[in-house]
Amino acid sequence: MSDVLLHMEGITKAFPGVMALDGVNLNVYKQKEMALLGENGAGKSTLMKILSGVYQKTSGELFYKGERLSVTDPKDAMQKGIAIIHQELNLIEELSIAENIFMGRYPKTFGKINWNKLYNDSEDLLKRLNLTLNSKTLVKTLSIGQKQMVEIAKALSFKTDLIIMDEPTDALTDQETDSLFAVIKELVGDGKSVIYISHRLPEIFEICDDVTILRDGQFIAEKKVSEIDENELIELMVGRKLEEQYPYVDCKTEEVIFKVTSLENKWVHNITFELKKGEILGIAGLMGAGRTELSKSIYGNIHCEKKEMFLGGAPVKVRSEREALKNGIAYVSEDRKKDGLVLSLSVSKNVTLSSLEKYSKATVINKKRERESVEYFKESMSIKTPSLNQSVKLLSGGNQQKVSIAKSLSIAPRVLILDEPTRGVDVGAKKEIYELMNQFKSEGMGILMVSSEIPELLGVCDRIMVMKDGMISGVLSREEATQEKIMRLAIDVGERKNEKN
Repeated sequence: MSDVLLHMEGITKAFPGVMALDGVNLNVYKQKEMALLGENGAGKSTLMKILSGVYQKTSGELFYKGERLSVTDPKDAMQKGIAIIHQELNLIEELSIAENIFMGRYPKTFGKINWNKLYNDSEDLLKRLNLTLNSKTLVKTLSIGQKQMVEIAKALSFKTDLIIMDEPTDALTDQETDSLFAVIKELVGDGKSVIYISHRLPEIFEICDDVTILRDGQFIAEKKVSEIDENELIELMVGRKLEEQYPYVDCKTEEVIFKVTSLENKWVHNITFELKKGEILGIAGLMGAGRTELSKSIYGNIHCEKKEMFLGGAPVKVRSEREALKNGIAYVSEDRKKDGLVLSLSVSKNVTLSSLEKYSKATVINKKRERESVEYFKESMSIKTPSLNQSVKLLSGGNQQKVSIAKSLSIAPRVLILDEPTRGVDVGAKKEIYELMNQFKSEGMGILMVSSEIPELLGVCDRIMVMKDGMISGVLSREEATQEKIMRLAIDVGERKNEKN
């Protein structure tokens, strides 16, 4: 065991009414990258929170560098050389990048903060990640991907031997991901070890040496990545063969359910397209192409200088989110924790948040009708929760996403806009979401789906609309769409055109 940096043995963690971890083992080897995999709710984050001092274990033993390890809190973990990059961003929006990176550890000279050193040290870390950001920039002005990179820079600022990365590429561009992988390889070359958690399985085969699989809070297997393939990995994670990763049904008709013409604002330009009944129209493009801005413009969240929309052939005015919901247009945000859910509220209250008018009369809510509706969504969408009164922040990522979708469905929309609906969701829950989308299609709903994962778009969409620089650069049918054609439209400067039919 001389090559083992960390050994966790028989780790259990019990919460009231729930055994989150049950006898879990984990080995991390010196100068290696250990992938930690499992579906949402498998116990990965709980295990890492025990290692990093956020939670205290119920039982079990930890050994680090050959000695028994006890971690009292996150600061203690850092001091012992263990850093964690959490999936949830933990930044102070009103402070600069530099202030966030060195929070609580500002360099001082004669008792005063040495601002030049603070900014220079931060610039060095940003350059290491191939970022051209000014370290004096306020965090609130950054994109989600840029904020994630600041979290990574913050972890790198500590002198650590073990770095835990929980879904670090979830909101990164391909270029940012490549930069991160280069940094990981550099860190390992410098003698560090990495625990890498991701739902993006191709990443595991690209950068990891070993993989540990958890399922339902239990240890399932430890394997060499070189000795396992993706199908076997998925089977170990979900406990069954996943016959079809991207289920597809053809439900579309020639009936146009939704039409947008000449949509224009500072983010997107001259947008015109049609969405057919029972169709999933994918929206592809690189980060910054305007996909989310288009979605929010349609939904009334972003002001437009010009916008004409038709629902079922009739013109509709959508100048606010309230008007969108009233007209049967629903939006599921890419950032469910910030914009999609109220984490402190229960599952039940989140589901009915957008549709309370359906259950109320003279400001009095009919609790029975509300509960029946929430029960319907819980059963039909397989939302795993011990109680409808459970705080939504305690659910796994996949179940949080289902609650966010259920909230939008509660208004019975005719058009559903899904912005990165499977981000941070495990392979099993992804398939469940795809099957739900197919169900919505069969009921005649039109779906706009933004995704950064091209295989996902190719797998579930009827057509794919590609954006570049805030404009539509092309629309591809399911039959003609390929990864190469999508990337060419997303990158090439060539002639951009809006869809005419």
